[in-house]
Amino acid sequence: MLDSDLIADTALGRAQGLWAASGVRAWRGLPYAAPPVGQRRFRAPEPPAPWAGVRDATAFGPDLPQPPLPPSRAPGQSEDGLFLNVWSPAGARSLPVMVWIHGGGFVGGSGADARSDGTALASRGVVVVSFNYRSGVFGFLAHPDLAAESPQGTSGNVGLLDQLAALRWVREHIAAFGGDPAQVTVFGVSAGSASIALMLTMPAAAGLFHRAILHSPGCGRPLATRRDAEAAGAALGLSLRELRALPAADVLALTSRLNPAMRGLTTPRVLRPIHDGLRVPDDEREAWAAGRLRPMPLIVGTNADEGALLTRSWPLATPADHAAVIRANFPGAEDEALALYPRVPEAFADTQFNAGARALLRAMARTGAPCWRYRYTRRRPGATDGPHHGDEVGTVFGNLDAGRGGQPEPFDDTDRRVSDSMQAAWVRFATAVDPGPHWPRFTASDEPLLDFGDRIAVATDPLAARLDFIDRYQARTSAA
Repeated sequence: MLDSDLIADTALGRAQGLWAASGVRAWRGLPYAAPPVGQRRFRAPEPPAPWAGVRDATAFGPDLPQPPLPPSRAPGQSEDGLFLNVWSPAGARSLPVMVWIHGGGFVGGSGADARSDGTALASRGVVVVSFNYRSGVFGFLAHPDLAAESPQGTSGNVGLLDQLAALRWVREHIAAFGGDPAQVTVFGVSAGSASIALMLTMPAAAGLFHRAILHSPGCGRPLATRRDAEAAGAALGLSLRELRALPAADVLALTSRLNPAMRGLTTPRVLRPIHDGLRVPDDEREAWAAGRLRPMPLIVGTNADEGALLTRSWPLATPADHAAVIRANFPGAEDEALALYPRVPEAFADTQFNAGARALLRAMARTGAPCWRYRYTRRRPGATDGPHHGDEVGTVFGNLDAGRGGQPEPFDDTDRRVSDSMQAAWVRFATAVDPGPHWPRFTASDEPLLDFGDRIAVATDPLAARLDFIDRYQARTSAA
């Protein structure tokens, strides 16, 4: 027997969801693009096929192929994984929409991560969407054969094109779930928010969203050129025909050949979005300096310890090990870098996240668009370090019991208070732009931030001197 409140009547067909909680409905595993398999492997996403009857949308679709990561609620992995999920309050009509773009270093991640379940946020009066997108070799391989078959003569970045396809799906179909396509806020973490930063400079993203929240964005780093990325793809020694004939597991195994275990702190990576001259027309900092980004309201923030977790496996046993990595990554400025960064995790945090976040805010503030900055410093009970990269996700979504590794993490009343404050601010921003009266704007002349910690209070940037150095170094090397 069908529950009429759970039937969404879209232009692609009817879909039945389920009650995620009292007053909140969920639809899971909805296709937003055709399966990227066979000859569609490595190609731009194509529209999904409509279906007859009522589609069962009560189970998550599979995750896309990726290395083992913290568990999601998806039923395994498959190349046929371009699915999205929607949470909507009962009786919703033209509510603001919040679209989550997951992180994962551009080599993994899932729209079915328990930390980013949209039930609690939707209960506050918004429609929430999450989705999968291709990553790793499947999503970011550049190859001369791909450029040869492309009508535009380019390659790479198809994972970004998946994200744009999901946003076009939202524009075309979200009204069937009670959402307003004219009030779309994108928000994401790490690779997800790095993608959002790039979309602000991409012509193809114009009009697909209207405001954005970026958690720890990996933005403002040098981007690899298409030429360099295609050379790395060609060095795999396989033609496009051979790559398409490989089993998915063998394609996945190529990841380590294009994604080094220790990333360069100040040099480009090829297995992530690249500067292809067409889809991504500019290197980010050049675009920001020239004002080539779409003005819109932004919230941007980072966590207190962005580097320790992500460098934990690096061979850094002694001070000499740390010094060698710093020297190798800051040629021409070794002494100044060593004075600021005796340890690699802090340099990793600033080059990969903190400096880019501030630079993006400065660029957007220069357009006159309203901007806000935050810093997340709250440690869970018993934690002796952190909060690490990504630790705020469950807090923002109201899923405090969903741990990073699939195991529950302890929390107390302070965590509940911080979670409630962040959820309320994020929803206010999506609904009415301003996240709240006690959070001052970030402007071209004043750069306050709101610290979400044991206390929630306005603060100044404790990293300003280090970030100034990174900005100077980036400017000097890009001009060389």
